[in-house]
Amino acid sequence: MAVALIVAAGSGERLGAGRPKAWVELRGRPLLAWSLDAISRAPSVTRVIVAMPPGHPDAGAALGDGGDGSLDFVDGGTSRSESVRRALHALGRDDAELVLVHDAARPLLSTALAEAVIAALEADSGADAAIAASPVTDTIKRAGRDGGAVRETLDRSELWSVQTPQVFRRPALERALDVDPQTLARATDDAWLIEQAGGRVIVVPSPVENIKVTTPFDLRLAAMLLAERGDDAPGNPA
Repeated sequence: MAVALIVAAGSGERLGAGRPKAWVELRGRPLLAWSLDAISRAPSVTRVIVAMPPGHPDAGAALGDGGDGSLDFVDGGTSRSESVRRALHALGRDDAELVLVHDAARPLLSTALAEAVIAALEADSGADAAIAASPVTDTIKRAGRDGGAVRETLDRSELWSVQTPQVFRRPALERALDVDPQTLARATDDAWLIEQAGGRVIVVPSPVENIKVTTPFDLRLAAMLLAERGDDAPGNPA
């Protein structure tokens, strides 16, 4: 069984929404609600903790947590991985062996994908983490930060675009997060911290539609993709 940590502490600045990203509306619902519904329907997930922007009021009431203890909210940190660390600490003595981490900014998550990543880690006893990712289809070239001359063309057959959910063995994630704030701030995903600690990470193929909402264009695309599903009930396989 697994517990889920949803990272929803983003400011939403690039969306220009004037509110935390998790509360930006997507087809009439907060962005966070779509991922929360998908994860809450996963049979393997027993508890969900959401890392919110510090001081955000009435989070549970706004999402209808039901008061059954299966959904909790904590203040996030100044970096993504610090938010994960705070949410993990809030688990206390929960005996779940696996931890699923998902970004609220990926509202097209399906329950089927969450279960697939959990199952992949359960099936590979030598792995410390399993991550959702889609194969890169574009040609990728390495150049300077601002462009300039091409330094290298990478072999895209071995490249993957990393997404969430990412599932970890709890002891491995706890060790990987036990680093200084500067290292946490450098981490663009928690699997990188596992890699830095010498852990083994496996890839689970994921639909490219599992997009991350960062800009207004992404929000429009997410709305279109949800409409194409023909079902406003999140959590169904996409």
